[in-house]
Amino acid sequence: MNDKQDSHFLKKNNILVVPLDWGLGHATRCIPIIHSLLENNCQVYIAAEKGTRFLLENEFPQCKFLPLKGYRIRYSRQKFWLPIKMALQLPRILLRSFQEHRWLKKTVNQFSIHAVIADNRFGLFHSTIPSIYITHQLLIKTGDRFSEKILQKIHGWIIKKYTHCWVPDFEGKENIAGELSHPSMVPKNIQYVGCLSRFSLITDSVKKYDLLLLLSGPEPQRTIFEKLLLSQLKNFDGKVMLVRGLPQDFENEKKKRQDATTSSLLTIENHLTAAQLNEAIQQSDLVICRSGYTTIMDLIKVRKKAILVPTPGQTEQLYLAHHLMNNNIFYSAAQHNFILSHSLRVAADFNFEIPNFDMDQYKKRVNQFVQSV
Repeated sequence: MNDKQDSHFLKKNNILVVPLDWGLGHATRCIPIIHSLLENNCQVYIAAEKGTRFLLENEFPQCKFLPLKGYRIRYSRQKFWLPIKMALQLPRILLRSFQEHRWLKKTVNQFSIHAVIADNRFGLFHSTIPSIYITHQLLIKTGDRFSEKILQKIHGWIIKKYTHCWVPDFEGKENIAGELSHPSMVPKNIQYVGCLSRFSLITDSVKKYDLLLLLSGPEPQRTIFEKLLLSQLKNFDGKVMLVRGLPQDFENEKKKRQDATTSSLLTIENHLTAAQLNEAIQQSDLVICRSGYTTIMDLIKVRKKAILVPTPGQTEQLYLAHHLMNNNIFYSAAQHNFILSHSLRVAADFNFEIPNFDMDQYKKRVNQFVQSV
């Protein structure tokens, strides 16, 4: 190592990481990036609140945490009302974006921040330091081409305010998100970084569960799906783990109960750390989960078969589930008519063809970024 390289390595860059609070996927896909930043001798600051902050504090006690309000987006119970409810929340999202932009200017000066990495946070661009925007939705699916074009232009306008936009997918025809991450027109500052997964493949994993139920996403649909699954587990004979996706719930002790009508042992966890969830997934025959993009990247990383159940009304998840099923990567079923026994029978005959990607590609991009700061 020459003197220039040595001095750069000894320099401790202060990097601010801010994930969106829309479900936990944005936070969990920042985990591998934060690990890479720490490996590159960076001092990492993380701005978050509630469940997002609790999750990342458990993973990174060595990092410094700053309070910052999230967008606090909520779904409706019925997908018919979802567009209206989302439209009503738009003024608050715009206000928070303006507020977080002002907050960033003060924070950069107060903590001598050298760069910022924002996962789908619209207002965290800066005029004097490098700013990275993370998104896999270069095309935002709405089900209507006219509104999709309008949203793509608005989103592109936001993306261009950042130094670079990191897209967690692969650049070529062999990719995961289809036209979400590969529309016909893309901003010039796009950089494909490959998948972002916090997991690692365990070669000697031993089966412990027949089924892993992995819940995530905003309320109230998370709770609705949980109740649906629990009601149908009474007729399931296998061993099951249910992870509720509630990191902010401090009642995190393992609960076991023996159902009076079956011999199945159900283990319920409010939350698992990345290492614990990594192990639980690979100890399970099959996973049932949402078709959130971060969950999909994790499943591909550990090559685990899964049934995807999209969040009702969330067009991105609906598209991903359909796209991945058409490509024989995962099986998919709708929530409104979900029957556990039927889905398990069909999935047993499904021809899963999970691709084998280079899942460490993102590390090169993070290394290059740190060297350039």
